Amino acid sequence: MKLSNRKILITGGTSGIGLELTKQLVAQGNKLIICGRSKERLDEVKAQYPQQVDVFQCDLAEEGECEALVQWVSDNHSQTSVLINNAAIVHKEEFLGNSNSMAKAKKEMAVNFFAPLYLIKHLHPILIANLTPVIVNITTGLVYAPKAAYSFYNSTKSALHSFTQVYRLQTSSADLTVIEVLFPAVDTPWHKGKAPEIAISPREAVKIMLHGIAKGKKEIRVGKVRLLYLISRIAPNLAFK
Repeated sequence: MKLSNRKILITGGTSGIGLELTKQLVAQGNKLIICGRSKERLDEVKAQYPQQVDVFQCDLAEEGECEALVQWVSDNHSQTSVLINNAAIVHKEEFLGNSNSMAKAKKEMAVNFFAPLYLIKHLHPILIANLTPVIVNITTGLVYAPKAAYSFYNSTKSALHSFTQVYRLQTSSADLTVIEVLFPAVDTPWHKGKAPEIAISPREAVKIMLHGIAKGKKEIRVGKVRLLYLISRIAPNLAFK
């Protein structure tokens, strides 16, 4: 199943993997809707693809802004048949080492887990009204072995990983494809200029993702995530180390 000549909503589409998705999906003849918090970045993408991309500014940590996004899509983009839940945030710090850790945990869970659930639930009627609807949830190889520096991120993505499996089963009789893409370290602004040596480029990561979707895969383990998955099954302590 190749994603072409579709209308696609991408959350967090202004940088990193989201921006690379925008570039490659536009090249495949799709019309895109992207959302993000930064109006400046949204305007930059819109200026680069004035005919192919529409933008919407929102903070997915706020349920009211998720609601506004859904209403805008419903009013202006009812042909949307693909939802890619890509947006995510992370706080790199010890749980007990910060007085605001609970507030940060709640915000990560809101953006990384509850926002995708909200969009899936409330955009479902729009998606299934179009041919061959698709939902793509972006997670990480860290669902198999968490990174100790991320107090909350691993948990939020593990929650989305588990939900995706259950949701796929619950909708198995419907005309809906539910896909999960598990990325390794990718050299994006996420790492603030300090990407690990094993990080792959956004171009390569998205190319592998779209190839997996075209081949009909429902769970796409990109790059070294495949190895991490196997190690976690055989020797979980080694995977964690």
